[in-house]
Amino acid sequence: MTYLIANALELLGLFSGLLCVWLLIRQNVLTFPIGLIYAIVTVVVVARADLFADVLLNVYYVLMNAYGWYFWVYGGQERRRTQGLSVAWTPTSQRWALAALIVVGTVAMGAFFSSQTSASLPYPDSFTTVASFAAMWMSARKYLESWILWFVIDVVQVVLYLIKGIEAYALLYLVYLVMAFYGWKSWRVTMKQHPPAVS
Repeated sequence: MTYLIANALELLGLFSGLLCVWLLIRQNVLTFPIGLIYAIVTVVVVARADLFADVLLNVYYVLMNAYGWYFWVYGGQERRRTQGLSVAWTPTSQRWALAALIVVGTVAMGAFFSSQTSASLPYPDSFTTVASFAAMWMSARKYLESWILWFVIDVVQVVLYLIKGIEAYALLYLVYLVMAFYGWKSWRVTMKQHPPAVS
């Protein structure tokens, strides 16, 4: 019975995760409520696999999906057009700040989980967590480079989930690799067609 529940949760995570990213590629604001479902389910799945950094990540996703939902509907007034919030490049100062956050955060979180918990693969798990913090914030702000960061994260996640035997999520992140590529292309076309007044 426990096995069936675990598989059902993984399949729900697989379906809602794919739908969430497909909607993000299409720049559809419904990506955020679907993302809420995905994040809640994933909290349960990764907690059962002792991927504690991923638990924190998906709690954060719940909050960032709410923020992204708000920002895409009401925020970024300087980037708004008749079709909605424009795609933009991440400002240079923010790129450097995000890069520093990823490096420092990965080392700090990895050291904590390595020494204080029974976490499995603490440093790669921490990298995907901290990098996803940054990528999710960038997606919520509709920054184009978020797709590049998602691609890198997806590669690491595929390996992590295969090692942990969570095959449905490994498959999910393999598909995310392809979707990240198409997301980049789609958003890049949109940005060329509707350049933001301020990036």
